[in-house]
Amino acid sequence: MAEIVWSTAWIACIWSVFMHFSCVSGLGVNELLYFRVISPEDIGYIFSAAPAKDFGVDFTSFYDKILLVPAEPADGCSALMNRELILGQVILLERGGCSFVHKARQVEDAGGKAVLIADNAVDNDSQYLDMIADGSTAKPSIPALFLLGRDGLMIRRSLQKQALQWAVISIPVNVSSLGSFPLKQPPWTLW
Repeated sequence: MAEIVWSTAWIACIWSVFMHFSCVSGLGVNELLYFRVISPEDIGYIFSAAPAKDFGVDFTSFYDKILLVPAEPADGCSALMNRELILGQVILLERGGCSFVHKARQVEDAGGKAVLIADNAVDNDSQYLDMIADGSTAKPSIPALFLLGRDGLMIRRSLQKQALQWAVISIPVNVSSLGSFPLKQPPWTLW
């Protein structure tokens, strides 16, 4: 009987530690979504992003090759000027200036399939923020993901350096099926 009590107490202790760290990080195991940059090759890595907590939808399709288009303006708080490039693509925005929901609605209204909102703290290479609704009733019906600031910076910097208007990505990517996954992570990001 003492063994059962001790075992139960030990399991409860382990579980409480696990739950504590899950709550501290804001994300539990397997709550990230992954995408792979195919082109340009200098950023040909697998990136992680955190789905919005209470708005947006899950990906219902796999996109083997779809464009990742940086929006103009970069914060996506006003009408998007490069709508002809946005139609049917995944859009990269920067955090700040307005709510996450407003940004996602702007992308959806312009015909984008999904939105990646990069942190405006460009030195952020490890902390995901919880993107939550702003209280408005009009919630977007496209996937919305939070991208680390350093990842967003490196993607935008590569596109600017090469005078490219977009990157080609695969999204979502099942990293558990990739044996080379550890070799494909961005070198600047802590995993």
